[in-house]
Amino acid sequence: MTLKNMGQQAVVAKRTLATATTSQKNNALQAIADALRNNADIIIKENKKDLDNGINAGFTKALLDRLSLDKDRIGAIASSVEDIISLQDPVGKTIGGTVNSSGMKIVKVSAPLGVIAVIYEARPNVTADAAALCLKSGNAVILRGGKEAINSNKIIASVMREALLKTDLPQDCIQLVEDTSRQTAKELMKLSEYVDVLIPRGGAGLIKSVVENSTVPVIETGVGNCHTYVDSDADIGMAVDIVYNAKTSRPSVCNACETLLIHKDVAQFALIAISEKLKEKSVIIRGDEVTCAILPNAVPASVEDWDKEYLDYEIACKVVSDIDEAIDHITKHGTGHSECIVTDSYHSSQRFLNEVDAAAVYVNASTRFTDGGEFGFGAEIGISTQKLHTRGPIGLPELTTVKYTIYGNGQIR
Repeated sequence: MTLKNMGQQAVVAKRTLATATTSQKNNALQAIADALRNNADIIIKENKKDLDNGINAGFTKALLDRLSLDKDRIGAIASSVEDIISLQDPVGKTIGGTVNSSGMKIVKVSAPLGVIAVIYEARPNVTADAAALCLKSGNAVILRGGKEAINSNKIIASVMREALLKTDLPQDCIQLVEDTSRQTAKELMKLSEYVDVLIPRGGAGLIKSVVENSTVPVIETGVGNCHTYVDSDADIGMAVDIVYNAKTSRPSVCNACETLLIHKDVAQFALIAISEKLKEKSVIIRGDEVTCAILPNAVPASVEDWDKEYLDYEIACKVVSDIDEAIDHITKHGTGHSECIVTDSYHSSQRFLNEVDAAAVYVNASTRFTDGGEFGFGAEIGISTQKLHTRGPIGLPELTTVKYTIYGNGQIR
């Protein structure tokens, strides 16, 4: 099937979805969640093919973890779908209204975007998350995952489409592009006749390619060069726990900490304490001169390290003179994703919150919380680091636009 055919089918499906009731959409989501659980064994079997291919291709341990599915993870994906059922339907909500001078009633309401295309890499959970979010928000979706997870994506999409046969919604609400060549990605970027919005989710190369080449409007999700700044007034024990969690709980994801900044007044004690904890996961520390002087096991950082998203058990580390230098460093090297300050100073915390320009800014908490589920969105398609039309985790409300409905009684102008 050609992408043009898929686009045509998606346009037909979006008309049905746009008028689907909340009950119809929720019933479809429950059917999908049940089907994912009931087919866990076959999903794991197909996922193993991707894992074996990844091992043969020399994937890192972190990337393999990102790709891996087991019964618990499949259960968590199904639970995320059920969480979306419990969320308020974002479509058809009255946002505002007025009556103009000629007596017409003008009402602003929420409406689906239409057909959403998602291009993503080695995260098979995105296949289910994106499909479920689009369905609940009344959008048809065309999914195009990476070759690394093609077997997993195909079986998950097949299971979901099969589940839709038992519901009032058409199968073509959810479609997967099975050809993972660069050509299909390029074609999808140009499918503006059928696709209303394109969302890329992956590494810097993918996002850059989509932003620069797409003729379809893009919601840019971000590369995560996330920072944790340990202030002079920080609780060092808390800082150790936050940095350890932000770096090692799942290093292959975009909200993992990639750069550690430490105030010079606490550098000696804080660096040693943090380094000892990171040794538990064999994290490589790439430090500036001061860091390397304090930590004999640190590797000298290159200029490129300050901008790098490692997605692995590595972290860049720099000792700064004050909060101004920390904020300046984040402004220069950050990607607008998630930034954290660890401090007991109210003044410092407020300066950080107000002056750091990012989608999520934390005081005394791990950057790993930048996630649709943690924010109460059920799931997410990605984390938007742009400012139009949405920013932060892309959940249900972010997958809608507005429509003005006007009621008149014969007015002419």
